[in-house]
Amino acid sequence: MHDKPDFLDLPPRTVKPRTTGLTHVLDKGLTVSALDALLEQAADYIDVLKVGWGIAYVDPHIKERAVLCRQAGVTLCLGGTLLEVCAAQGRIPELTRWAHRIGVEAVEVSNGLARMSSDDKRALVRELSGEFIVFAETGTKDGDAPVTAHLWVDEMEADLEAGARHVIAEGRESGTVGLYHSDGTPRVGLAEAIAARMPLGKVIFEAPTKSHQTWFVRKFGSDVGLGNIGTDEVLALETLRLGLRADTALLGAPTSVGALA
Repeated sequence: MHDKPDFLDLPPRTVKPRTTGLTHVLDKGLTVSALDALLEQAADYIDVLKVGWGIAYVDPHIKERAVLCRQAGVTLCLGGTLLEVCAAQGRIPELTRWAHRIGVEAVEVSNGLARMSSDDKRALVRELSGEFIVFAETGTKDGDAPVTAHLWVDEMEADLEAGARHVIAEGRESGTVGLYHSDGTPRVGLAEAIAARMPLGKVIFEAPTKSHQTWFVRKFGSDVGLGNIGTDEVLALETLRLGLRADTALLGAPTSVGALA
């Protein structure tokens, strides 16, 4: 059992099962043993494990990995690209039956390939929210696509109304599209527009790099929802949230200069 210390004054942080301040981790195809080790060390800090892209479809051990996640209290989620391909081929019923069979609890509904209309996406959210936990993503994977803040927020609001549990602001694994400029810097106006109109606890900002994570923690606090976190960055992110890393150390926390002298 973890002998967890409690002698520091740290920022407030929700505990599992969380409904806000989620850490949404990107799984690029961990082996069963690697996932077991990750969950042994960091399950308390992982809320959602998204099996990226279409990896679940080709992973011979996905059912075993789903069992491990369920036992650890981590929600396993299928990647949005897989769902978009299924939608384009008219195979959502087959996807649904297969996902139930392997023990998947959640799906991501996205339109990153820009193949669905807004109405089609909302209909899919509505349909699948009766079967799974739905994470609905806003934004495309095309770096040249225009980013209009009020349209993003309109889509997020519509997705929540259609039954999504949380909405995700697209940033990709690269952190250079959607929520970010091509140089990786955040679109400040977009993030602020989302925070101004959306219940922040329902939003997950994709933040694949330390600089992105730091920016959002500084901007919105320790309980901001963050996604596309690397499997090797879970504990490091928690230190950012709690002010235990130089980038966020002592932000809003009481200090004693004498104690540091």
